[in-house]
Amino acid sequence: MTTLSEAIRTTPAKPARTTEPTQADDPATSRLRRHADGMAVASFVLGLLGTLVLNLLLGPCALVLGTLALTRGTTRRGRALLGLTLGATDLLILALLATTDGTVSWHIGG
Repeated sequence: MTTLSEAIRTTPAKPARTTEPTQADDPATSRLRRHADGMAVASFVLGLLGTLVLNLLLGPCALVLGTLALTRGTTRRGRALLGLTLGATDLLILALLATTDGTVSWHIGG
Protein backbone atom coordinates (compact mmCIF):
# COMPACT_ATOMS: atom_id res chain seq x y z
CA MET A 1 0.00 0.00 0.00
CA THR A 2 1.14 3.47 -0.75
CA THR A 3 0.71 6.33 1.58
CA LEU A 4 -0.77 9.66 0.61
CA SER A 5 2.60 11.43 0.70
CA GLU A 6 4.10 8.86 -1.70
CA ALA A 7 1.19 9.27 -4.09
CA ILE A 8 1.60 13.03 -4.09
CA ARG A 9 5.34 12.76 -4.79
CA THR A 10 4.85 10.39 -7.74
CA THR A 11 1.97 12.31 -9.36
CA PRO A 12 3.29 14.66 -12.07
CA ALA A 13 2.46 18.30 -11.56
CA LYS A 14 0.07 19.89 -14.03
CA PRO A 15 1.21 23.15 -15.59
CA ALA A 16 -0.66 26.17 -14.31
CA ARG A 17 -3.10 27.63 -16.82
CA THR A 18 -2.81 31.31 -17.42
CA THR A 19 -5.88 33.47 -17.32
CA GLU A 20 -4.97 35.23 -20.58
CA PRO A 21 -6.61 33.73 -23.67
CA THR A 22 -4.20 32.40 -26.24
CA GLN A 23 -4.65 32.70 -29.98
CA ALA A 24 -6.02 29.15 -30.13
CA ASP A 25 -8.66 30.02 -27.51
CA ASP A 26 -9.73 33.24 -29.25
CA PRO A 27 -12.98 32.55 -31.18
CA ALA A 28 -12.41 35.42 -33.62
CA THR A 29 -8.98 34.09 -34.59
CA SER A 30 -10.36 30.59 -34.96
CA ARG A 31 -13.18 31.83 -37.20
CA LEU A 32 -10.78 33.83 -39.40
CA ARG A 33 -8.49 30.82 -39.70
CA ARG A 34 -11.41 28.62 -40.83
CA HIS A 35 -12.41 31.22 -43.40
CA ALA A 36 -8.81 31.43 -44.61
CA ASP A 37 -8.73 27.64 -44.98
CA GLY A 38 -11.91 27.81 -47.04
CA MET A 39 -10.40 30.53 -49.21
CA ALA A 40 -7.31 28.40 -49.82
CA VAL A 41 -9.43 25.45 -50.99
CA ALA A 42 -11.63 27.72 -53.13
CA SER A 43 -8.52 29.26 -54.70
CA PHE A 44 -7.23 25.82 -55.63
CA VAL A 45 -10.57 24.68 -57.07
CA LEU A 46 -11.13 27.88 -59.05
CA GLY A 47 -7.59 27.79 -60.40
CA LEU A 48 -8.05 24.19 -61.46
CA LEU A 49 -11.37 24.88 -63.16
CA GLY A 50 -9.94 28.01 -64.76
CA THR A 51 -7.42 25.98 -66.72
CA LEU A 52 -10.37 24.40 -68.58
CA VAL A 53 -13.12 27.02 -68.73
CA LEU A 54 -13.57 30.73 -68.04
CA ASN A 55 -9.90 31.42 -67.40
CA LEU A 56 -10.55 35.16 -67.80
CA LEU A 57 -12.83 35.12 -64.74
CA LEU A 58 -11.58 32.24 -62.60
CA GLY A 59 -7.85 32.97 -62.86
CA PRO A 60 -7.98 36.37 -61.11
CA CYS A 61 -10.46 35.00 -58.54
CA ALA A 62 -7.99 32.22 -57.69
CA LEU A 63 -5.19 34.77 -57.35
CA VAL A 64 -7.20 37.01 -55.02
CA LEU A 65 -8.48 34.18 -52.82
CA GLY A 66 -5.03 32.58 -52.58
CA THR A 67 -3.46 35.87 -51.57
CA LEU A 68 -6.15 36.56 -48.96
CA ALA A 69 -5.80 33.06 -47.53
CA LEU A 70 -2.04 33.47 -47.15
CA THR A 71 -2.30 36.90 -45.54
CA ARG A 72 -4.90 35.64 -43.05
CA GLY A 73 -2.66 32.76 -41.97
CA THR A 74 -4.26 29.66 -43.41
CA THR A 75 -3.18 26.25 -42.22
CA ARG A 76 -3.58 25.01 -45.81
CA ARG A 77 -0.67 27.00 -47.16
CA GLY A 78 0.11 24.46 -49.90
CA ARG A 79 -3.39 24.70 -51.35
CA ALA A 80 -3.25 28.49 -51.32
CA LEU A 81 0.09 28.43 -53.13
CA LEU A 82 -1.28 25.93 -55.65
CA GLY A 83 -4.27 28.24 -56.17
CA LEU A 84 -1.92 31.14 -56.83
CA THR A 85 0.10 29.07 -59.28
CA LEU A 86 -2.97 27.80 -61.10
CA GLY A 87 -4.49 31.31 -61.23
CA ALA A 88 -1.31 32.65 -62.82
CA THR A 89 -1.32 29.68 -65.22
CA ASP A 90 -4.92 30.52 -66.18
CA LEU A 91 -3.89 34.02 -67.16
CA LEU A 92 -0.87 32.66 -69.05
CA ILE A 93 -3.12 30.26 -70.97
CA LEU A 94 -5.46 33.16 -71.73
CA ALA A 95 -2.59 35.24 -73.12
CA LEU A 96 -1.32 32.27 -75.13
CA LEU A 97 -4.75 31.58 -76.63
CA ALA A 98 -5.32 35.24 -77.45
CA THR A 99 -2.01 35.57 -79.28
CA THR A 100 -2.05 32.29 -81.20
CA ASP A 101 -5.74 31.86 -82.10
CA GLY A 102 -7.13 35.33 -81.59
CA THR A 103 -9.73 33.87 -79.21
CA VAL A 104 -10.14 33.52 -75.46
CA SER A 105 -11.58 30.01 -75.41
CA TRP A 106 -10.48 26.45 -76.08
CA HIS A 107 -11.50 24.72 -79.27
CA ILE A 108 -10.77 21.30 -80.66
CA GLY A 109 -10.24 20.64 -84.33
CA GLY A 110 -9.57 22.81 -87.34
